[in-house]
Amino acid sequence: MVFAGWLVSAHLRAVEPGLLQRAGRQTAGVIDVGLDLADRGNLGAAQLISQAAEQKRIPGSAKLTQTIRNVAEQRPQWLVSGGAVSPGLQRVFQGDTSSNSGPEMLTDFMIRAENREKALQYLQSSSLPGVQALLQCRTLTNTTVFPPTSSGAGQAFDASICICGLLLEEEKLAPGLRDALNALSMDAMQHGNFQPLEEVLIDFMSLGQRLNWGQLAALVEHVENTNTLHRLTGEFRDAGQRMPLLFSVVEVSGRPGAVCDYLVSFSQTGLADLNAALPYGRGGLDELLQRGQRLYISGLRQRLAGQAAWTANAGAVLISPRLGFALKCFCYLAGGFLLALAIHFAMPAPPCERPLQVRGFHLAREFLFALGFLFVVLLLSEPFLAQDIQKVNPTFRLRLPALGSVVPARTTGANPAVMNPINILTLLLFFVLQGLLYVASLVKLAEIRRINALPRIKLRLLENEDHLFDAGLYLGFVGTIISLILVSLGVIKPSLMAAYSSTSFGIIFVSIFKIFHLRPARRTLLLQAEAQAEEIAAESTTPVAAAAYVAP
Repeated sequence: MVFAGWLVSAHLRAVEPGLLQRAGRQTAGVIDVGLDLADRGNLGAAQLISQAAEQKRIPGSAKLTQTIRNVAEQRPQWLVSGGAVSPGLQRVFQGDTSSNSGPEMLTDFMIRAENREKALQYLQSSSLPGVQALLQCRTLTNTTVFPPTSSGAGQAFDASICICGLLLEEEKLAPGLRDALNALSMDAMQHGNFQPLEEVLIDFMSLGQRLNWGQLAALVEHVENTNTLHRLTGEFRDAGQRMPLLFSVVEVSGRPGAVCDYLVSFSQTGLADLNAALPYGRGGLDELLQRGQRLYISGLRQRLAGQAAWTANAGAVLISPRLGFALKCFCYLAGGFLLALAIHFAMPAPPCERPLQVRGFHLAREFLFALGFLFVVLLLSEPFLAQDIQKVNPTFRLRLPALGSVVPARTTGANPAVMNPINILTLLLFFVLQGLLYVASLVKLAEIRRINALPRIKLRLLENEDHLFDAGLYLGFVGTIISLILVSLGVIKPSLMAAYSSTSFGIIFVSIFKIFHLRPARRTLLLQAEAQAEEIAAESTTPVAAAAYVAP
């Protein structure tokens, strides 16, 4: 039963790859998304996904690489822009002689004066009100982040407006982000509130420093609001060499908001877990993002269970995670109960004690042992129960030089919490163990009360159980001493509250038991014993009639 419970892939704070693999069946995978982008002519986005597939060694990555190479050979004009573009936008990218061998990052491309001039000419003929409102913002001089266009350092402002305007004109933005951008442009022109629009332009410009036109257009198609854009930009700044993997996660899942939420919740391990879930396709990523838990990989469990049992197990847990975890707990509980039952039958009571046994009370002791066994096994086997809080609130410090080189955002770590998960688990462990000892003492007291024996015998039996009734104090002292030793050795972080809680719980539970349970029981037995002694004494002093002598 214990082994069966260990094989169930349901956890409190973790997700196993088997669930993601099952959830990813018959859903679009990384290679499928890359091939679809290549077929639509978006070579830049397909190239990033191909790099991620090669890093993760996903089957079919060679096919995707060859497809991208074939499309590039057939349409070499797409290399400059990073993919297929409209005829009007093609004139913007034509004639650029700085990088004919491959696509260039969009901000680097747009910062040059000749390219900005062509982009502005193309946007001035636009019929979209949002584009025209954005172009009118070039005349403002009360900017707070960018230097105005009329100043000598206005290249960055012009470049960001060109990038944002081209995305609007080519209808590459998601409806929510497009409407928000139009509203920000109108608000800037009518009320002079330009800072919110500047922050959005900074985000586009920062993404353009890392992506070409095709990649940026593919990315922002899934971004529904400016808040998601801002957070996603910060994640791309911090991604570094893992940017292809982050781009692929966003592109395959199609849920940049959920990806940002996951990365904020798990700032240290989130990106690694998402990358590990990437080979399982869109369904696997959606399952991980929906659960909002860390990924736990146990190769030993998968090898021992076998592929068929593992797949069936993952399928059942995927359908009902709560039912799967309940089944896991039941298996552990049953295993602990059967183990205690086996010990009971393997070590029978001596013949002299059998008359003192109360039928059925050993089942209560075995059930208490099973509860303690369940708690200890879950504490030892459940992954990430004692993990530190990873969620942080990023703060951005932005400085914009003349050519629009954005300084990478810096994040500050969260202040350490007083009640961290390790302290909470330590308190819970001591509390549960003391509670189990308290209940075990109550069961033993009830058993002695029901024994078919004289009150003085029951009093002697209670005296014999004094060590059991004081076991909470002994456990409390031992827990405190062990905690202080581990702290002094540097095994755990210093926490006097967690160390002394063991003794505190022991004193509380033992005091409650002895004052409110043991003392009244002993008082009752003492009175019964005295009354019985008086009855025996009275009977012994009663005169007995002399026996008559009968002659033989």
